[in-house]
Amino acid sequence: MAETLKVLWQANPPANISTDLYAAPSQATISSIVICNQSATDATFRLSVAVAAASDDPKQYLYYNTWLPANDTFIATIGITLGAADVIRIYVTSASISVNVFGVEIS
Repeated sequence: MAETLKVLWQANPPANISTDLYAAPSQATISSIVICNQSATDATFRLSVAVAAASDDPKQYLYYNTWLPANDTFIATIGITLGAADVIRIYVTSASISVNVFGVEIS
């Protein structure tokens, strides 16, 4: 099996819409997720993992309406393991939030 360390996703997700951050093409391990509020206004975010891209369900949430102060960054150093087609989703309340996902893809 080949392991590829990489930036798995970088984006500025739209506000108030659940957005797929990363869909595992095979197996993957997420080492960290960095959420940066670039606004002068506080915001919140939600982060979930959907097994096999399942519809939204309360059991999927890792963080729910987590407060993100103005001009601050939240870093989750976390070892999420994903199978093929598992999806990490995010919901943010400000369009001034950027998200970076780092990890390893295993093929």
